[in-house]
Amino acid sequence: MNIEKLKSILKKFSEERDWEQFHSPKNLSMALSVEASELVEIFQWLTEEQSYNLNESKKQHAKEEVADIAIYLLRICMKLNINLDEAIIEKMKKNEEKYPVAKVKGSAKKYTEL
Repeated sequence: MNIEKLKSILKKFSEERDWEQFHSPKNLSMALSVEASELVEIFQWLTEEQSYNLNESKKQHAKEEVADIAIYLLRICMKLNINLDEAIIEKMKKNEEKYPVAKVKGSAKKYTEL
């Protein structure tokens, strides 16, 4: 994934449409939440097995919602000057501390329950 290329495409798209004025971190966060909910809706009421075996139409719909989520996430990063690679690596280091393998392997418990 070339994040810089994607950011360039997103910025150009937004600027050409004069949408930068609407893309505050607040508005982008709300849009991200809506898109995440649209992804959840695809899987609502499916069994675990069905969620792994989407028909082509539902899989395409999921793909589009995932793309929308990524777009809004990148736009938020752009507006707040957050390096996504760096943020993910930092967060995973914290997760490793909160969820040591010896305590959590095979468990779905939250770190506060350990």
